[in-house]
Amino acid sequence: MIITPFLVIFMIIVFVLLFLFFNTVDKRKWLTAIISLVLTPFAYFYVFYPFINIISNHHHQKYFDSEAWIEKPALRYEMIDNTIESDTLIGASKETVRNLLGKEEWLSWNDAIKNHDINKWNYGLGIEPGAFNDKRDCVEIIFKDNKVAELRPYEEIITFEKNEEE
Repeated sequence: MIITPFLVIFMIIVFVLLFLFFNTVDKRKWLTAIISLVLTPFAYFYVFYPFINIISNHHHQKYFDSEAWIEKPALRYEMIDNTIESDTLIGASKETVRNLLGKEEWLSWNDAIKNHDINKWNYGLGIEPGAFNDKRDCVEIIFKDNKVAELRPYEEIITFEKNEEE
């Protein structure tokens, strides 16, 4: 465990809150201080820290890895930022993209031709962890002259189909 100023500040806050709570139960300061000191790590790591992780939207960023992209589609959101920033796919041919990312999951709809656009491939990136996240991340890969011209990330609302038997 790495002790950071953030950790120390929040541990002090948790200690003070526990001390104030136990002080209402028992007026012996020495006993309240000892109990608060012992319970602070437990309260921090088993109550406060998990709560912060649930409501925050932080996730680890990873470098693009073709094998991980294909094998773990639910974790693609960890790789997409690096893929876009590094221009890993820009200028790649359709065949190269298909070898790196696998077959496109769906094609975008083009109203002008009233059909799917074979130059706009889409891949699902998974759902970023978080308590209030109701959207799924996706990326649209746009080809021009059979080369990748742009990667456009977007979010779509998660919908659940209702079973008609219910």
